[in-house]
Amino acid sequence: MSTEPSLDLPPPQQARSRLTQQRIMEAGAALLEEGGTEALTVAAVAARAGVSVGSVYRRFAGKDRLIAALQHDMIDRFRADIIRRFAPRRTEPAALVASAVAGLTETFQAHERLMRVFITAGTTDPAVARMGSEAGVDAGEVFRRFLEPIAPMVDAPEPELRLDVVYRLVFGACMNRTLHGEHFESARPLTWRQLTEELVDIACRYLLGAPAQ
Repeated sequence: MSTEPSLDLPPPQQARSRLTQQRIMEAGAALLEEGGTEALTVAAVAARAGVSVGSVYRRFAGKDRLIAALQHDMIDRFRADIIRRFAPRRTEPAALVASAVAGLTETFQAHERLMRVFITAGTTDPAVARMGSEAGVDAGEVFRRFLEPIAPMVDAPEPELRLDVVYRLVFGACMNRTLHGEHFESARPLTWRQLTEELVDIACRYLLGAPAQ
C-alpha cells in the first residue's frame, strides 16, 4: 500500500447492491480486527461476506482500495462518536474539560481494535499514516472548539496553546494505550476508566488551576 487509492467509490444504486457493499465492509473490518492487514485478502473478504470475489473487485478494485475505504469509514465513525460524546451534563468549566477528555478516551476505547490495525499499518504505509494524521488534526480542532468557552479562564499568556497541549497529551496517551496496551510502560494496572479520570484531573489542574470535581 505505497500509494493512496482514490475513494471516489460509485454509490450502490439498488438496495441489494447496498447490502452487498455493507457486508463486504463489515467482513473487511472483522478480518482487520482479527488479523490485521495481512489477514485481509479479497478472497477472504468474499468468503466472509458470502459474495463472489468478482463482487469485491467490482466495488473496490482490490485490497488497497478496500483498506482505504475501511479506514475512511472508521474515521467518519470516530469523528461522529467524538461529537456525540462531547455533550456535557453541566456547563461548569471543570465539567467541560471532563467531557472533552472523556469523550476522546472513550472514543479511542470504543474503536480500539480497528484503530490498532491502522496505527500499526501507518508505521510502514505513508497513505495510511497521512489519513490517520488528518483525522487526528481534525479531532484536535473539534476538541479545542469544544473547550473555547473556558479559554478566558485559563491563566496563561496563550490559553489556546494550553488547550492544544492538553489535546496532544490525551491523544498521545490514547494512541500509546491503543497500540501497546495497558502494561507496555508500567506493570501497574490501569484501566481505561482510571486513565480517563487521571487525565481529567491533570487537564483541570493545568487549565483551571484546580483539581477535577
